[in-house]
Amino acid sequence: MPEPTGATGPAPTIAAVLAGGSGRRMGAAVPKQFIEVAGKPVLRWTLEAFEAEASVDEVVVVVGEGQEGRVRELAAEAGLGKVAAVVRGGATRSDSSTAAVGWAWGRTGGDRDCKLLIHDGARMLVPAKVIAAVAAALEGHGAAAAAVPSADTVVAVRDGDGGTVLERALERDRLRRVQTPQGFRLGLIRDAYAAAAADPGFTATDDCSVVLRYLPDVPVLLVPGDERNLKVTGPADLAVAAALLDLP
Repeated sequence: MPEPTGATGPAPTIAAVLAGGSGRRMGAAVPKQFIEVAGKPVLRWTLEAFEAEASVDEVVVVVGEGQEGRVRELAAEAGLGKVAAVVRGGATRSDSSTAAVGWAWGRTGGDRDCKLLIHDGARMLVPAKVIAAVAAALEGHGAAAAAVPSADTVVAVRDGDGGTVLERALERDRLRRVQTPQGFRLGLIRDAYAAAAADPGFTATDDCSVVLRYLPDVPVLLVPGDERNLKVTGPADLAVAAALLDLP
């Protein structure tokens, strides 16, 4: 494993790859992160993207219970030298993000300026330019995320007579689909999750929403994402990912 970062010199950039999902919606015999696409497991594609990106110093992989050894073997077989640790997550995505934040805090000796990029392990085709853009945005901001415009019209709905009815159409020019990685200065995201932990009504599906809710004065800068950066959720996504890998 690499030596600890951040003891001297500029604050490090750590990528936390969350790969603890069970993949129930995939309906496969193994968790989706271990399903092979074009000869490699989904998770290996993801980790190789961060391994190759110069802006990332280290990677921590957050996994489900019992998956630690399998992921360590995968990293060793692939020669992924930036993988500094494989740690256990929790029952929810937020639990896994909290585990990543805690590991990074200990790894850097509590360096609040450390850049932490949190990424869904199932987004196996994340382009290098997207990773680099999120990391670069943290030079001047405490939080940043990749996002793409919404090509579809999105509507708000309500319950009506006979079922769900359209209430109003939202302004498409103001809508974005948020992807990962989402990046944060370590002290900021640690503070946000500490505030969330004190809220009995806390729920979140991504990390930027935690900052938005509990640190509302902190702007989250959006940088261009990429349509290739899809999240592998169901069988159709595997086919799309395989097709995209065949494109030049």
